[in-house]
Amino acid sequence: MSKKTLPLAFGLLVAFISLSNTGCVTITDGNSLGLLAIPIPVSPYFQKMQEDRFWENERYNNVPILDPIVPGGPTTALDEPSDDEVMRAFERANPVQGGLPLLHEIQRNNVRIVKEKIADYIDPPRVYPLIGPAQLHHAHYKCTIYYTEVTRVGWPVPYTTRNEDAVQVIYIDHNHFHRVGKPDSGMTSMY
Repeated sequence: MSKKTLPLAFGLLVAFISLSNTGCVTITDGNSLGLLAIPIPVSPYFQKMQEDRFWENERYNNVPILDPIVPGGPTTALDEPSDDEVMRAFERANPVQGGLPLLHEIQRNNVRIVKEKIADYIDPPRVYPLIGPAQLHHAHYKCTIYYTEVTRVGWPVPYTTRNEDAVQVIYIDHNHFHRVGKPDSGMTSMY
C-alpha cells in the first residue's frame, strides 16, 4: 500500500463507523431496516391536510347510534353544529389557504356565526344493515356567517380592500340513529 491510500482507507473506515452508529442507522443493534429506517421529511402542507382529514372524520363524519326515544322524552335534536364545524365547512366552500405573503393575502376578521334550525324530523323505524331496527333523526341547520374580509395585494401596485359586510350561508345536516326497542320484548319507540 502506498503512503496516500493508507490514511485515506483509515479515514473512510472511521467515517463509516461514526456515521453508521449515529441517529437512526446502526450496524450493531441486530435486526434493522437498513436504509428504510432513515426518516423521510414530509411537507407541512401534506401533514396538515392529513391531520385535518383525520379531525373531520373523527368529529363530524360519523353517524352516532343513540338509545331509543322514550315516550314523553324530547324528540328534538339537541346538538347544534359547533363553531369549529361551521368554520371548517366554510373553509371547504371558500378556501383562503395558499395565498402568497406580501403579494396577495386574504384575511377574515370579526367573525360572527348565527345558527338556525330549519328542519327536525324522525323517519319511521326500519331495519338498517349492521345496526338493526332503528330510526334516522334528521336535523338541518342554516348557519349565517358575518365577517370582515380584508384583501391585501402587494405587487405591482400595493393596495388593501376591506369588505365590512361579507356574508356567507352554510347549510349543515346532523343525522343520528335512535335504536328501536328490543323486537322480542314488545317495547317500541314513540314513532
